[in-house]
Parts: sequence; structure tokens; C-alpha cells
Amino acid sequence: MKILVINCGSSSLKYQLIDMSTESSLSTGLVERIGIEGSKLTQKVEGREKYVLTTPMKDHKDAIAHVIETLMDDVQGVIRSSDEIEAVGHRVVHGGEKYSTSVIITDEVMKDLEEFSVLAPLHNPPNIIGINACMELMPGTKMVAVFDTAFHQTMPEKAFLYGLPYELYKENHIRKYGFHGTSHKYVSFRAAEILEKDIKDLKLITCHLGNGASVTAVNGGISLDTSMGFTPLEGLIMGTRCGDIDPAIIPYLMEVKGYSYDEVNNIMNKKSGVLGLSGVSSDFRDIEDAAAEGNERAKLALDVFHYRVKKYIGDYMAVLNGVDAIIFTAGLGENAVETREEIVKDLEWFGIELDTERNKVRGQERIISKEGSKVKIIVIPTNEELMIARDTMTLVK
Repeated sequence: MKILVINCGSSSLKYQLIDMSTESSLSTGLVERIGIEGSKLTQKVEGREKYVLTTPMKDHKDAIAHVIETLMDDVQGVIRSSDEIEAVGHRVVHGGEKYSTSVIITDEVMKDLEEFSVLAPLHNPPNIIGINACMELMPGTKMVAVFDTAFHQTMPEKAFLYGLPYELYKENHIRKYGFHGTSHKYVSFRAAEILEKDIKDLKLITCHLGNGASVTAVNGGISLDTSMGFTPLEGLIMGTRCGDIDPAIIPYLMEVKGYSYDEVNNIMNKKSGVLGLSGVSSDFRDIEDAAAEGNERAKLALDVFHYRVKKYIGDYMAVLNGVDAIIFTAGLGENAVETREEIVKDLEWFGIELDTERNKVRGQERIISKEGSKVKIIVIPTNEELMIARDTMTLVK
């Protein structure tokens, strides 16, 4: 069975074609600048040079049509006909409280996704556009929605409720939802395989650290709590997002600085985080370079980020009543040697001991804790596309 995985952004589209008989990637690709001048498709196939197609793409339907054509191309393709694609798995950011698992897409599901757009106005609309485009271009192919929020729907009320009037939860669905669920789920189950343990017997803390970042407490393969909340703004300091702040800061800024709602929202989402603290960049690599050159604000931004992650690890050890393994994943978690070292520094009292030599790894799966460490520390490159493909295959079978 061959499954196409689609992840639509507002002007971009990531895709991967996976052969589920071997769980191997046949091709991966990225379409950029959809609806903008300079539209471009880039495809990678193992053993071949990278293929780049620059051509106008007015909308997502146009982009997906070019994806399918490229997959079937006599020279660049990996399949002969679109009929070989037996199903399409779509990453959908928000499934509200209704969807705790992936689902085959129906008219009812599409209506729900439209309703949930109010909870994820930047993410769900392009997800919906991508689904509609695929349904139009591949009318006989099963479509599956895999939700970023689904994995966290196991959180108990005591974890997901805010200290607001209960009516706001019941009437307006204001609660913690959590995100990055597909990634947290993948690395949790992969950790069980690496440790040769039953997932049901493991207490794990998964750290998805990238430009967007979150930490999750996973008990027996079930999410008990996670750092992101009603939106992806809550939790850790991130590339441009502020993370946890005193909510009274918002009206204070509006009153004292005269900022509008839109200005405050823009500051918290796009001008804060390590960008705002460092004044250098939202890219951790740039900040690390600046810190190495003596930039004090860059050093401070990294210190604050490391501190926040460490704090959440401590919180979740308490929630789990112990931990068997801490997992680092996503761009920063997989590649930033110094970041991992700083985060777990001074946690030896809890049985968390890093092996600095083993830790010298980037983008590879490896146990990086000391041989006798009570708590394992593991680097696991995330594979959200494979997780989406697995869920899709299970449903369409």
C-alpha cells in the first residue's frame, strides 16, 4: 500500500509518498510560495539529485496537481499512475474535543473542521483547502484526517481545565488542547521499541524542541499533560512566541503602551520568544553563534529557554511520579548538542545522567545517557509523516 501524506500551510505544502509494505519513503517534497510569484516545487528521491520545478501555482489545487504529476513523471517520478496511491493522510492541526483519534474524512468531518477553524485560524483553513483539493483531484481515493490535538485528548480534566468560570469551558470550549501530538506519539512508541519495553510500562517525558516547542508527560503511551494549551502560544519560550506569561501583562500593555489587541497579539506570537529576548534571530543556530561571539542577550535567551524546558521536565516528573526516559526530538532537540546538555545539567539527583561523548550526535537515533543512568536520555528524530501514514493505513484497511 502506497500512502501520500499531505501537510498544508497557508502558502506552502509538504508531502511524502510512503510504501507501507516496508514503511520506506519513496519521495519527499516541498511546494513553496503557493499563490505568490516564484512558486517552486522541490522533490527528493533516495539515490537521485534533488529535483526543482519553478512554475506558477495559483492555489493549493494547482500545487497538488503538480505534486501528483511529479510523482508520476517519467524521469522524476516514483509511480506510474495516481491509482497506485491508495489513500491520502492529511495533517490537521485542530480536532477540538470531538476527535481523539484519526478519522476517514466525510462531509460531517469537513463541517467539523470548518467549526474548529475558530480555534486554529492560522492552521485549519489551509488544511481544509488541501483536503478539498485532493478530493477534487483524486475523487476515488480515501482521505484521512490525522489531528495534532488527538494524542492529548487523554488528558484528565484536572490537567486541561483553566481556572476560569466553568461556563467558558462548556459553552466556548476554552481549555488546554495541546499540539505536536503526532510527533509526541511517534517518539513515545519508538522509545518503547528502543528500550525493548512495553509502552504500557513506561513513564516518558517527550521534548519536541524546534521553532515551535512543547513538552509532554506520557504514561503508558497516554498523554497526561502537555505544555501547549488553548493555542500553541502557551508553554515554553519558542522562536517567536512568548510562552507562559502573567495574563495581566496583556491589559497592562494595552493601557500603558496604548497597544491595540492586534499589536499585542502580534508581539506575543511573532516578536517574542528567543527573537525578542536576543534581538538576534528566531533561529537558534544564529543565537548560538552570537552567544559564542560574546553577545550577552543571546546567551540570556538560551539560558531562559533551557531553564523553561528544565522546569517542565521537573513538573512532569511530579505528574508521572517518576520517569523512565527523557526524549529529545524535532530540529533543535535532534541536533543541538549544547541545548540537550544544558537542559539536563544538574538533574543527576533524579538519576538523569548525560554521557557527554554519546551526546555528540546530530539527527541520529541514540541513547545519550550514561550506562548506569537510572533515567535514559534518548535522541529520536521525529517522523510525523510515518505516524500519519500508519494511522491512515489502519483506517483504510
